[in-house]
Amino acid sequence: MLAFVRIYFFVFGLLTIAGGVMGFVKAKSKPSLVAGGIAGGLLLAAGVLLGTENAQAGLVLAILVCIALAGRFVPGFLKTKKLMPAGMMAALSVIGVVLSGLLFAQAH
Repeated sequence: MLAFVRIYFFVFGLLTIAGGVMGFVKAKSKPSLVAGGIAGGLLLAAGVLLGTENAQAGLVLAILVCIALAGRFVPGFLKTKKLMPAGMMAALSVIGVVLSGLLFAQAH
């Protein structure tokens, strides 16, 4: 399961970075660019850490970033009902929280 979760966070991180770039290109939103870059970079770092002896730190980092992203995008999706970007990011964030929780439970 660890290998799958690592791949998930790599893909999620790349999609988050791409979403930040898209937000900047379409709406000239610098906050989207910065937030997408930071959150995506942290998700990539979590994926890397999950493959080291610091896997616990990677798991904590991943769950914190996913909770923060879910806190931002779930209410936005519920308000707007727009699948892009709020719906996709809300779903990916919630999946990330669930996968992190399952991996944490498996490790303990």
